[in-house]
Amino acid sequence: MTISIGNDHAGTDYKFTITNHLESKGYTILNHGTDSIDSVDYADFVHPVANDVETQKATFGILICGSANGVAMTANKHQKIRAGLCWNKEIAQLTRSHNNANILCIPARFTAIQQAVEIVETFLNTNFEGGRHQKRIDKIPLSC
Repeated sequence: MTISIGNDHAGTDYKFTITNHLESKGYTILNHGTDSIDSVDYADFVHPVANDVETQKATFGILICGSANGVAMTANKHQKIRAGLCWNKEIAQLTRSHNNANILCIPARFTAIQQAVEIVETFLNTNFEGGRHQKRIDKIPLSC
């Protein structure tokens, strides 16, 4: 499975830890994030991750910034993206099982690194339930 990952300066350490963890499990990682703690604009790495997921170059995306709000808002501008902001395993499970999220957004300033790894594991190992949730998912994209 291929995962596209992006981060701003607040998520650099998280990205390295998550990437190392996933690579040790055999995942292929596409890194669009900064490798520095110097300030960057989050949109610059969000769009490449969202594009990877939209074009099926990656199965899922992971975005990390301070609050995860900006990255989630930006990713959700893409028509085929359902980005969920998750700060614990329970939210990660629900955003996958009920919302069929394809991008996980992690708030680095509100989660510990090990907690973020657990959130990623939960997100990647939870299936979409379908059923009554599918009709709700079908109503998300705008038909202009």
